[in-house]
Amino acid sequence: MIVLTSLLGAMSGVWLAGLIMLGLGLVFAVVLLVASERLKVPVDPRVTQVYEVLPHLDCGACGYPGCSGYAKAVIANPELLGQCAPGGADAAGRIAAILNLAISESGPAKRPIVHCRAHTADRTYYAQYQGIPSCTAANALANAQACKFGCLGFGDCVRACKFDALHVIDGLATVDYNKCTGCGACSKACPRSLIEMVPFSHENMMTVACRSRENGRSTRAFCQVGCIGCGLCAKQSEAFTVADNLARMDYTKYAPCGENEAAYKKCPTGVIVYRGKTAPPPREPKARQTETVERSQ
Repeated sequence: MIVLTSLLGAMSGVWLAGLIMLGLGLVFAVVLLVASERLKVPVDPRVTQVYEVLPHLDCGACGYPGCSGYAKAVIANPELLGQCAPGGADAAGRIAAILNLAISESGPAKRPIVHCRAHTADRTYYAQYQGIPSCTAANALANAQACKFGCLGFGDCVRACKFDALHVIDGLATVDYNKCTGCGACSKACPRSLIEMVPFSHENMMTVACRSRENGRSTRAFCQVGCIGCGLCAKQSEAFTVADNLARMDYTKYAPCGENEAAYKKCPTGVIVYRGKTAPPPREPKARQTETVERSQ
C-alpha cells in the first residue's frame, strides 16, 4: 500500500511537470506567433516580379550581389533601371512596366572591344616574364614587353568572364561575340584599360585596335600593327580623330559607308579593324603585304 501510494505520488509529479512544460510551450508559441506578426517585414510582391524578368546570370555587372539583390535595389531606386547589361533594353522595358514607369530609348547594347591587335609575333620583348601569370602582376613590374600599352595576354579578363566569351589566342585577348552578354566584367579586369564597352549600333563595328600614345617611329620599332598617328584615317572620314599620336573612332558617327571603308583600307599598319559576330579578319599591314609580294616574286 505504501509502495502504491509512493508510485501514484511520483506519477502525479510527472504529470504536473508535463502539464507545466506544455503550458509554457503554448505560452511561448503564442508569444512567437504574435512577435512574428508584429515584427514581420512586408515583402514587396514586385521584387519577385522583377526578379522573374531578369536573366538569372548573377554576373554582378549591375553592382549588386546577384539578380535578387538588383531586383530589390531597382524597386527602392528606379534610377538604377537599365543597369542589367545582359538583360538589355528588353529587361529594362519589362521592369519599367512593372514599376509603372516610362523610359526613353536606351540605345544599342554595349559590347567589349579590345584595343590591341598584336599577337605574339607582332611584338617586341625585352625579356621573358617569369612571374605570376596575371596581367595585374605583370603590369606592376618593369616592362618585359616593349609596348607599355598593349595586351599582356595573361587572361585576367578571361577569368573575370562567367560566360566563356573571352579567350587568349596567340597572346591576345579575343572576344567571342556569340557568347558575350555585355556584362562588362572583362573591362573592369584589364589593368591597362584596353577593353572598352562600346555601343554596337551595327552587327560589326569598326575600331582602332591600339592604345599606344608613342610617336610613330617608336611604335613601328616595337609593334608591327600599332597606330602610328599618321592621320590618314581622319582625312578620309570625320568619324576618326587623331590626338596624342593615336587615332580614335567616334562610335556615334560610325556607319558602314564609303568614307569609313576608305579609312580602313588606307591604314598603313592595319590597326583599323572590324569587331563583331561576323567581322572579317584584320588586314595585314602594308609593310607585311609588300614583303609577301617580294617573296612571291
